Amino acid sequence: MPRTRRFIPQEGALHVMCRGNNKQIVFNCDSDKLRYYSLMQELKAENYISILHYCLMNNHVHLVFLLNSLSRISRFMQQLNLKYFVYYKNVYGYVGHLFQGRFKSKIIETSQYLMQCGKYVELNPVRGGLVRFPQEYKFSSYSYYAKGKLDSLLTDDPLYLELSDSEMLRRIRYGDFVVDKNIMKGKEPFIGSKAFVDRLKEEYGLNAKRVRGRPKK
Repeated sequence: MPRTRRFIPQEGALHVMCRGNNKQIVFNCDSDKLRYYSLMQELKAENYISILHYCLMNNHVHLVFLLNSLSRISRFMQQLNLKYFVYYKNVYGYVGHLFQGRFKSKIIETSQYLMQCGKYVELNPVRGGLVRFPQEYKFSSYSYYAKGKLDSLLTDDPLYLELSDSEMLRRIRYGDFVVDKNIMKGKEPFIGSKAFVDRLKEEYGLNAKRVRGRPKK
């Protein structure tokens, strides 16, 4: 079966998701999540990665990156998941694949949709029934933006900074924005306006119609 095509911009924003093999648990306890978090801290600078939003669920990970021309996102994810696998193997005596293939990614329109994507990521624990409110979940970026919790892993979402000149008012507005449960949907490899999606489809050659069945002789 051929690999699903992956789209990574040289510059811009990217939503990345990686899942446990066969949807299995990859974080058994808080210590496991703290280890993965510390590895992201360790590896982000050398790979020129800025992390805007994150959520570490029990069997999968969501990350929102802001990339520049020096960013090495594939190298970052490969190092991150390999180093975590070595830790997991040593702690639990695990044998086999821990993560399900390559990470999945979607390009985000930075002018409008960064916070929408962050909201989607940070509401994962609520949608999954783990907590009632996003601030109750320790391993996400929500409390950094809405509650002012210190989190040195993160770079501020540029759209968050535009909410207000007042830090307190930014937190309140962000919390109100996330509590509104309307979230983005869709299976496109791009997250943004119709014009943005259409432009990237053209750029990546996705507008050609696929013909089913055998070609005509």
